[in-house]
Amino acid sequence: MTGPVVVPPGLLAQAALGEDRADWLALLPRRVADLLDAWELVPTGPALHRAASLVVPVAGRARGAEPAMLKVGFPDEESAHEHLVLQRWGGRGAVRLLRADPGRSALLLERLESVDLADAWDVEACEVVGGLYGALHRPATPQLRPLTDLVARWAADLERDARRVPLPRRLVDQALGLARDLVADPASTGRIVHADLHFANVLHAADRGWVAIDPKPVSGDPHYEPEPMLRHRFDDYGAVPGDSVRDGIRRRFHTLVDTAGLDEHRARDWVVVRSVLNAHAGADDRDHVTRCLTIAKAVQD
Repeated sequence: MTGPVVVPPGLLAQAALGEDRADWLALLPRRVADLLDAWELVPTGPALHRAASLVVPVAGRARGAEPAMLKVGFPDEESAHEHLVLQRWGGRGAVRLLRADPGRSALLLERLESVDLADAWDVEACEVVGGLYGALHRPATPQLRPLTDLVARWAADLERDARRVPLPRRLVDQALGLARDLVADPASTGRIVHADLHFANVLHAADRGWVAIDPKPVSGDPHYEPEPMLRHRFDDYGAVPGDSVRDGIRRRFHTLVDTAGLDEHRARDWVVVRSVLNAHAGADDRDHVTRCLTIAKAVQD
């Protein structure tokens, strides 16, 4: 494949998210071209995109070079240390990092099979993800953001808006109390936490099975990890006759906890905190708030 890389319309549409995103998108084709030249790569297929990144299938110009994926991301706080944890994991439970240019938010990654957990049954998918936790939750590198700093900041924002959020005040107060306790607990930092591990962020590697992609890494608590798996594919809950939404949430939660050997009570506390904080962050979306509220209630019933 020759010619310039075409940025997919779905990614270009993100220019509406703000001036910073629009400026990044305007510079993206030139940045990708410079990286292809500097790293002696050629595109081998159309560009794809993730939530905030362009991903281009590539191959090295040298004969015998392995196929790879060039990922160029929006330079946000969440992904700033992605290259560090991928180096730390070394392909154990995660995609292999081949090369990185942090200044340009660029990663060269091994090419994985385009198969994720989207079609897997809930229990099967949760067993896969719960089984990855042990490989990923290694001692944190010192550069990672402390989870407790982030949660303290988000909880302060929630407390400021507590009277205006469309959630029961009892649940808001409960989440704020749990957040204070967890932030004060030394066990809430010290381990690499992926922080966004869900059905679509696990792909298949031909040589070693399921691996994680797209971490939003923090120095945190492994018990913080399960909530995204409860929130994604929400419409699947209750799809089987006789199976309620509550039952489906609890089944995923307990499968993750049991597979990973997590403490059920601590994992539940983090699910409540994350669900309420997520509801506050997306308070303008009524369906999103309802989903978060449903999860927070279901794990406690």
